[in-house]
Amino acid sequence: MEKKDFEAWLDNISIAFLSLTDLQKNETLDHLISLSGAIQLRHLSNNLEILLKRDFLKLLPLELSFYLLKWLDPQTLLTCCLVSKQWNKVISACTEVWQTACKNLGWQIDDSVQDPLHWKKVYLKAILRMKQLKDHEAFETSSLIGHSARVYALYYKDGLLCTGSDDLSAKLWDVSTGQCIYGIQTHTCAAVKFDEQKLVTGSFDNTVACWEWSSGAKTQHFRGHTGAVFSVDYNDELDILVSGSADFTVKVWALSTGTCLNTLTGHTEWVTKVVLQKCKVKSLMHSPGDYILLSADKYEIKIWPIGREINCKCLRTLSVSEDRSISLQPRLHFDGKYIVCSSALGLYQWDFASYDILRVIKPPDFSNVSLLGFGEIFALLFDNRYLYIMDLRTEKLISRWPLPEYRKSKRGSSFLAGEISWLNGLNGQNDTGLVFATSMPDHSIHLVLWKEHG
Repeated sequence: MEKKDFEAWLDNISIAFLSLTDLQKNETLDHLISLSGAIQLRHLSNNLEILLKRDFLKLLPLELSFYLLKWLDPQTLLTCCLVSKQWNKVISACTEVWQTACKNLGWQIDDSVQDPLHWKKVYLKAILRMKQLKDHEAFETSSLIGHSARVYALYYKDGLLCTGSDDLSAKLWDVSTGQCIYGIQTHTCAAVKFDEQKLVTGSFDNTVACWEWSSGAKTQHFRGHTGAVFSVDYNDELDILVSGSADFTVKVWALSTGTCLNTLTGHTEWVTKVVLQKCKVKSLMHSPGDYILLSADKYEIKIWPIGREINCKCLRTLSVSEDRSISLQPRLHFDGKYIVCSSALGLYQWDFASYDILRVIKPPDFSNVSLLGFGEIFALLFDNRYLYIMDLRTEKLISRWPLPEYRKSKRGSSFLAGEISWLNGLNGQNDTGLVFATSMPDHSIHLVLWKEHG
């Protein structure tokens, strides 16, 4: 057949073929295939492979591929990585997809990391850690043994745990090894706080004392309270120590001399918590950099300005209810921006700039749950049976860990959170070390620690 006649015939056949139904087209193709020889079948096979297995991800511009990939969930993307080396390379390099997936899991994102393959690896590590939390496999436990009487006071900092006991001693432990670094003779300890050189203790004998770790010597004694001292805090820059007592007062002392500079009154219950912290927000009452003192009793939180001017008046009193049957838990969080405290009504968060309540979180059966730590992403809570992790973005409990029958204290100093930076978002390095510590009836210290990644 001449070329001109063939082209005319082909046009007519094409028009007729397009007018057929799908079933009729299939029958036509079947018939043509049956009439084909080896050369035609080989030609058909080669062209079908190109048409049916076209790698659109390889053919698309990289920017357009990244845009399409953003619509897929991470688990589907991991499956797509198995299609080919090319797909794995393109999908693994889609930084925005993996960063978003990590953020959704509560992971911190460091935008300075330029490696395009980095964030897929981070996501794989994050998904493993979150699965461990969900399956109650993220933690492990250990104990510190050494005291001979009840342990009432705990304080944690930089991998070191200080314990104060009725056996008239305080001990400093390396949490990672379980070894006691220092042990010194003290009075009965109701509260402790330390740094590299010194230990400050609040006691049931109504006094506060400062001790030197290396020698065990008492370097300062603060006398003036008429009730047990349940909480202490200090600042070397200001040369100030503050103490909260069962005598309903807060005292401000000169740290270096032991002189009482002021006695703050107004509480009507035991002062179980004092916190000295720099303000990070501006308002009519304070500016960033100002030192602020918070003191809490069973029903109220009082806010005081502390600085070079020691004689101060209460800026504001916060409470969750006028009902005296509703009491505050003895744990208090203040980071310079927000104040957080829990009660039977829920978890309350105040904006420090305005003193307004930002939100009240009420998880199921919150009446027995207490606050341990509060961050931007997670909160650490506990009750008589479990340690809980809450995702503050959804206000849902995402993990729990069983606790033994620990020693209970109405003042709340016989248990504490360990490392807390992970509450602002995990990053693959800060999920290590101590999570929770509490004193036990047998005078040991029960530790909950992060388990290494599997």
